[in-house]
Amino acid sequence: MKPAVERQVVLPWTQVVRISFNALRARLFRSLITTATLVLAGAFVAYTFAGYAILNGLWPHAPAELKEKILSSGYESFAGSFGSTPKDRWLIALSLLVCTVGIVNAQLMAVTERFREIGTLKCLGALDSFVIKLFVLEAAYQGLLGGALGSLLGVMVSTGTLFIKFGTGVLRHWPVGHLAWIVCWNTGLAMVLSFTGVLYPAWVAARMEPALALRTEQ
Repeated sequence: MKPAVERQVVLPWTQVVRISFNALRARLFRSLITTATLVLAGAFVAYTFAGYAILNGLWPHAPAELKEKILSSGYESFAGSFGSTPKDRWLIALSLLVCTVGIVNAQLMAVTERFREIGTLKCLGALDSFVIKLFVLEAAYQGLLGGALGSLLGVMVSTGTLFIKFGTGVLRHWPVGHLAWIVCWNTGLAMVLSFTGVLYPAWVAARMEPALALRTEQ
């Protein structure tokens, strides 16, 4: 009969955070690729919604000539308000789906590259939950950085594009509060995408047999 485990050492969250951060630094290039995927997806979403927010801020103060120019540029107003069209929503959904698939693929490759590392951790007593925490925290770093950068990039590009098209009124009536809200929720969306993309790879890593992982050649 196997003896019962009397005490189990659990690393504090600060140590888990440090280990996951060091793992990202050790695989900086692959981490940047995953982050870039989130940046591009976040920038596209932020660009779309920021453009409509800016137009809604400009529209009530625009003279008749400018309103005609806005409408002739292809923007559609519904009851004096601009918003996303079904085409926009389809494009956004497809971009987010592609982003998630890319994250899953990158994280699965990361699991393959880290067979021996994960096997060593588990041989030293790391629980499945510890391995999952590592991958989830790495996803949190990437989602936060990628989402924030992508959101800011999308807002800036949208502002610049509309400024070139419609002039200084875009800056005078720039909806700061609305755009700040777009940056915040879009960053949160990027983190959700990153978490979603890492769930299956994290489960694969956590279920790995230590002996098999250590026998794998790098």
